Amino acid sequence: MSKPTVELTESEWSVIKAVWETEPCTAPAIQEKLLKPTGWHYSTVRTLMDRMVAKGMLKAKKEGKLTIYQSAVTRAQAQSGELFYALKHAFNGALTPMVQCLLDSKDLNTKELAELEAMIKARKKAAKK
Repeated sequence: MSKPTVELTESEWSVIKAVWETEPCTAPAIQEKLLKPTGWHYSTVRTLMDRMVAKGMLKAKKEGKLTIYQSAVTRAQAQSGELFYALKHAFNGALTPMVQCLLDSKDLNTKELAELEAMIKARKKAAKK
């Protein structure tokens, strides 16, 4: 399995989710959105966002005195990075025990099970080609 390109901290997850909901956006807009759940002040949010720009997670461009931020990673990329991080660290890279753990920890309805079966069948079919 290839190394994930995106690994977000808990704080970065808070910021990127807020950015996805409001982009393009400014640091004050994100700080306002995150103030109630986190209690973060402007300087905290701005520092986090600037670090995320340096890490390639956000893009920033100056428009006059304002800095406008946009995500540089998709939701799918971030979710994939998180999943592969858990796979690597919690399951030593072993996919089967991870899937078993997920199956054991959640009651799946018939629709969800059918969707999982369909994904596995499609993957098997593609692997045979």
